[in-house]
Amino acid sequence: MSEQIKHECGIAMIRLLKPLEYYQLKYGTWRYGLHKLYLLMEKQHNRGQDGAGLTSVKFDLAPGKRYIDRERSNSSSPIRDVFDAVNRGMSEHTSRAELLDDPVWAKENLPFVGELYLGHLRYGTFGNNSIDYVHPVIRDNNWKSKTLALAGNFNMTNVDELFQKLVDLGQHPRDYSDTVTVLEKIGHFLDEENQQLFREYKNDGHPNVEISHLIAENISVTKILRSATKDFDGGYAIAGLLGHGDAFVVRDPWGIRPAFYFANDEVVVVASERPVIQTVMNVAAEKVTEIKPGYALVVKRNGTVLHEEIRVPQERRSCSFERIYFSRGTDMDIYKERKRLGELLTPAILKAIDYNHINTVFSYIPNTAETAFYGMVKGVEDYMKQEKKRMILEKGKSLTEKDIDEIISLRLRVEKIAVKDVKLRTFISQDKGREDLVGHVYDITYGTLRAGIDNLVIIDDSIVRGTTLRESILKILDRLNPVCVVVVSSSPQIRYPDCYGIDMAKLGDFVAFRAAIELLKETGQESVINTVYKNCKEQQFLPKEEIINFVKDIYKPFTTEQVSDKIAQLLTPKGMKAKVKVVYQTIENLHKACPNDLGDWYFTGDYPTPGGNRVVNNSFINFIEGRNQRGY
Repeated sequence: MSEQIKHECGIAMIRLLKPLEYYQLKYGTWRYGLHKLYLLMEKQHNRGQDGAGLTSVKFDLAPGKRYIDRERSNSSSPIRDVFDAVNRGMSEHTSRAELLDDPVWAKENLPFVGELYLGHLRYGTFGNNSIDYVHPVIRDNNWKSKTLALAGNFNMTNVDELFQKLVDLGQHPRDYSDTVTVLEKIGHFLDEENQQLFREYKNDGHPNVEISHLIAENISVTKILRSATKDFDGGYAIAGLLGHGDAFVVRDPWGIRPAFYFANDEVVVVASERPVIQTVMNVAAEKVTEIKPGYALVVKRNGTVLHEEIRVPQERRSCSFERIYFSRGTDMDIYKERKRLGELLTPAILKAIDYNHINTVFSYIPNTAETAFYGMVKGVEDYMKQEKKRMILEKGKSLTEKDIDEIISLRLRVEKIAVKDVKLRTFISQDKGREDLVGHVYDITYGTLRAGIDNLVIIDDSIVRGTTLRESILKILDRLNPVCVVVVSSSPQIRYPDCYGIDMAKLGDFVAFRAAIELLKETGQESVINTVYKNCKEQQFLPKEEIINFVKDIYKPFTTEQVSDKIAQLLTPKGMKAKVKVVYQTIENLHKACPNDLGDWYFTGDYPTPGGNRVVNNSFINFIEGRNQRGY
């Protein structure tokens, strides 16, 4: 993706199923769990632009001993800072190396030496980037079974509704954010479950100390989650630790946010992405299991692993942007899907260059569009193979050796055109005032095109705002003097905001939306804009279940091709000599390439939850009224 888009958070959880001495003997260190957690987090570092944190829980400590530890950072290198602080905290407690290698002493005396770890990588959509918003967040209590640490990859569309329910219960939440609201919602039902079990055991005559152990053994995490998530409207993969040792990861019923796990007799591992677990634990893909939509993975204090239904699973609407861009391309399914996305674009690309592949160079915008590029190359090569066959058959018996040489010599022209200067991007991102440097984030490979003769096809994952294309990429590509530049997007036109995790929540940011608005004005249909605004305002205070997405009407008067042509006009820099064309993936082909993950609301406006319609209408109202803010 040529533009920087913040996206889903990442979670990582480790539960050690053996005593720490076991890992010291087998792997040479009791830090086995911490090492694995570090790797899980580092290999998901793309999900942590705004912060990182970890929490650990120790089992079987005497009262008065600290059993839960937490470290968080919102610096520019949060993972490194968190683990530096953890290691520093350990070394500060003793200078004797033999004690640091003793798991029994370490657990009793050092922080972060435990059996249960939860790590998180954060980017912010709700609230600011202060340390208070960095996960894990903790709800402390003197009863270990009431202590809750929470970290998640989630966005709720109905925070106002959930917040009000807490107020109606008599609570006074300390902050208005989805993180605090979710923490307190789960915490409320955790308290209720504790209280109910306490009354039962008290009535049976058990003393209080014994009751604490009985609650820890018999508390139903499944019951708590079923009650707490009842009113959740959003995408979520939420992980939690209870102070006595139970752990869970619960996933939304549409499977919007991803979560995977691996379990054997030594460890239970959870992460947001499958190949991360494969690499860190050195296991095959079939050993890593997806947490089912609507289900929770629960690891009990005694080591029992449960995978239980929490909410009735709905039609699977997993985020397609995970497939197109966000998830690691090393996942075997995602790699194939991205190649297929590129391959399926072949007919539209060939049409855009008038089938003149001889005078066309094919390339990609680094670095994440590379896999789709391979698919595009395959598609065009398949076309060329058919063309060669046609030429041979057409010549028939008159085919000469010279003809054969000419036909065989026809090759797809592939070059690395655009080069991304990562250091420059980092430098610029640290100083938002240096807008004059943005145009130099990319550079080009000179001499790769025949000036005034060749077309250039360049593929990207998606075109969201188009700012980098207009201000940087297209300007530098024009230096090669191509006849035409065809910008190809492996995703369809992004027309609607996301409200489930990706930082794409303002309609005015989308070049497709701006193109449709311009077309309405140019064709004398501004009344459509006014009607949509009126309809959105009339629905503003309806229950979310009754709201209709009226923003779809903005696009109805035009074909996809008309919008694409307008986008090409909007993205063409002033003074550019080459003609610019834009080719988008179709929604039909998106589903062909990613048949098991149908979350396409960015492109269709068909949101999986009722709250999505409220968000898109609010986004339109904000656009018309000039408010530069999210719709949720």
